[in-house]
Amino acid sequence: MSMQVEKLEKGMAKLTIEVSAEKFNDAMKAAYKKSVGKINVPGFRRGKAPMSVIEKMYGADIFYEDAANIIIPEAYEEEVEASDVEPVARPNVDVVQIEKGKSFIFTATVAIKPEVTLGKYTGVEVEALSAEVSDDDIMEELKAEQEKNASMVTVEDRAAENGDTVTIDFEGFVDGEAFEGGKGTDYPLVLGSHSFIDTFEEQLEGKNTGEETDVNVTFPEDYQAAELAGKPALFKVTIKKIEKKILPDIDDELAQDVSEFDTLDEYKADIKAKLLEKKEKENRAKKEDAVIEQIIEGAEMEIADDMVTAQTENMLREFAQNIQMQGISIEQYMQFTGNTAQGMMEQMKPQALKRIQSRLVLEAVAEAENIDVSDEETTEKIEQIAKSYGMEADKLKDTIGEKEMEQIKADIKVEKAVEFVTDSAVEK
Repeated sequence: MSMQVEKLEKGMAKLTIEVSAEKFNDAMKAAYKKSVGKINVPGFRRGKAPMSVIEKMYGADIFYEDAANIIIPEAYEEEVEASDVEPVARPNVDVVQIEKGKSFIFTATVAIKPEVTLGKYTGVEVEALSAEVSDDDIMEELKAEQEKNASMVTVEDRAAENGDTVTIDFEGFVDGEAFEGGKGTDYPLVLGSHSFIDTFEEQLEGKNTGEETDVNVTFPEDYQAAELAGKPALFKVTIKKIEKKILPDIDDELAQDVSEFDTLDEYKADIKAKLLEKKEKENRAKKEDAVIEQIIEGAEMEIADDMVTAQTENMLREFAQNIQMQGISIEQYMQFTGNTAQGMMEQMKPQALKRIQSRLVLEAVAEAENIDVSDEETTEKIEQIAKSYGMEADKLKDTIGEKEMEQIKADIKVEKAVEFVTDSAVEK
């Protein structure tokens, strides 16, 4: 078996792989065993006709497609692993020669990992970022805790006001007909939240508990339900309950209720320290992004469209898995948003390209700086991964194959490269 590599434009390569006649003959025999039970040959019980008889009756090419499907994946993987070619997408395969008694030849046109020529990557200038925490920042956190610890009190002596939560029954009508999804019972609605269309909420202000009222609104022109878009609607609404939010005072008592501290001043100091740590982490991430962006701009690399497509598909799969964990299928998500898989991939392409560029330049930096990974660092990384999956590190390590271990080490190298270029950057 042999392979010839022809570099093409735009990060593509054409791999011509030749498989010996002997190996192709083995694949033909495997194809025969796979399909003999489906071939009807007069004079033989189904599945018992010799290969030679079938070939004489139908021609040897009856087994070509199955033989090719058997031999191509194995030959492709074997030749690629033995070479320095790094495919980064699925190959497009074409059969060049297929004939019994001759070598089997096919081509695989595939996007390959591009070579990267780095520009400046040390001493990159970036804007200095402040990590100061203001009194307003602290107050914002305190108000958030205040909101979390608010209580709801039923209002009976006045009408509904902006900010109140009203519990309502409602039913919507367009052209005098009730429409699907336009009915609700015991629905809690915060007036002023703008969670309902048009002026729906404003029209409930001034209404009392037990009151029935008509609310007239118009659906937006871009409303997701096309049959309702732009149409006027009448909602018949009953106010069943009015509640107002009571906020606790921001004082020592609140501090004691929501933290381990006895006084508000101690609690504020703790909030300040945590906010400062958070801002420092955010600034570090922004600095990393700014440095990598400049390194990308100064580097030269030719990235194949197929590589971007493969990355985009991976990102879409990741997104689908993440929302599935929240109990929503990707099909449901697309139905809710009116989007399509193709549309989502188009939206993700710029981010996919950026991911590829970032990874490539950081791998190039790691190679240029001879960044290595110790056994201790690898073990620590495996422990982190195991913790994120709720597994024991030793059990996870037993399941990790050679390829997965190499990927983990490559990821650590990239992380160390990020740290290297960021630490060497100059703030201005």
